[in-house]
Amino acid sequence: MADGGKREGNLEQPLRHPVEWTKPDFFDAASLEKEMDRVFEICHGCRRCFSLCQAFPTLFDAIDDSEEGELDDVDKGALYPQVVDNCYLCDLCFMTKCPYVPPHEWGLDFPHLMLRAKAQRFKQGGFKFRDKLLTSTDLLGSIAGIPVVAQTVNFANNFGPTRKALEAVLGVDAEATLPPFHSNKLRHRLKNHVPAAVKVEPCNGTKGRVALFGTCYANNNMPELGEDLLAVLEHNGIPVRLTEKERCCGMPKLELGDLESVQEAKEANIPVLAALVDEGWDLIAPVPSCVLMFKMELPLLFPDDKDVKKVAAAFYDPFEYLMLRHKGGLLNTDFKKSLGKVIYHAPCHQRVQNIGLKTRDVLQLIPDTTVEAIERCSGHDGTYAVKKEFHASALKILRPVARKVTEAKADYYGSDCPIGGRHIAHNGIKDGTEATPPISLLRIAYGI
Repeated sequence: MADGGKREGNLEQPLRHPVEWTKPDFFDAASLEKEMDRVFEICHGCRRCFSLCQAFPTLFDAIDDSEEGELDDVDKGALYPQVVDNCYLCDLCFMTKCPYVPPHEWGLDFPHLMLRAKAQRFKQGGFKFRDKLLTSTDLLGSIAGIPVVAQTVNFANNFGPTRKALEAVLGVDAEATLPPFHSNKLRHRLKNHVPAAVKVEPCNGTKGRVALFGTCYANNNMPELGEDLLAVLEHNGIPVRLTEKERCCGMPKLELGDLESVQEAKEANIPVLAALVDEGWDLIAPVPSCVLMFKMELPLLFPDDKDVKKVAAAFYDPFEYLMLRHKGGLLNTDFKKSLGKVIYHAPCHQRVQNIGLKTRDVLQLIPDTTVEAIERCSGHDGTYAVKKEFHASALKILRPVARKVTEAKADYYGSDCPIGGRHIAHNGIKDGTEATPPISLLRIAYGI
């Protein structure tokens, strides 16, 4: 216990401060190193976060193995970039582990410190062509989604010699699973869709009308995910429309530290989404990372933008939305098919939204269905798992999740994060089965 009644740890709700990336000090190298020294010293003495990702063991092992076991003994020029590279901004350390986050007087925000380091490096040109390419999801989707090109890319991504060449040239691990590309995209499939002409019923803060932000992943790589979400919402009497247009939410560029591209994405998306909110639509996306970007990251990056705040307040996780409707007696619980035993992976970017296990709660409403949740990182995390230098670490993080899924012998398994689900199936389970997204399980249970 500290003097004056101050606690050693912090039991109050974490308080996130805005990212001051427009101020000169944010990009000052000496200031950054001084703050990293301060934070790393505290982290090394605490270690509550050691099991979350590879950033912390990398830091702790280097200090422990130094001559005096102190931070000043390590080669900071070599160590600090490694720590930064192994942080993929999942935010779990801030939201669930660190006892020294604001309002504690030490005010640690490890993920946003790593973001600052990534942003400085990006601004100085310290990024690989591979990383800029992998995070250009709209560009990749537009090229790889061209008919015939899509089939060629998908074949190449599953052909050993091509993958070896890709690994040698770009550093994309030959064993990492890459998502398929579709030429028949979600936006094309739903271009003639008209919202159902039904009575709109507001409930528990929801307006009862949903504008679907398809996301670049559902649009380019997994259109059935968006179709399933739309079908489930409409089966619950909720009119649904696609957003008029969209760009990537910016999360991949955030993880790269390319904040100017994040701003460009914000300026393309927010006016469209804010106008929909003004027209009385709620906003939903089928990928947790995109929901998190609009609900929490953009408001911290652009704290004075009223439209960003408006969009954030109107954005929902799909199962958060369905549970709010259920509490108001408006969720359709006329299920036609039980799911048996379901093992469900709760992704980090959904957990840090502080909405609880709403996916589990909704699926458990299905008769003769039991749901076991896994609250651990799958290890994929954006582009981390596909990079040659990090793929082994991604598999190490995945191992406990894969073991739990294997031992459960469930009828279904899946994750709200479709990328994480594929990672579990293809790099963890590897028995030929596929993960089923929870929203798709709900559609199965409805028999629609």
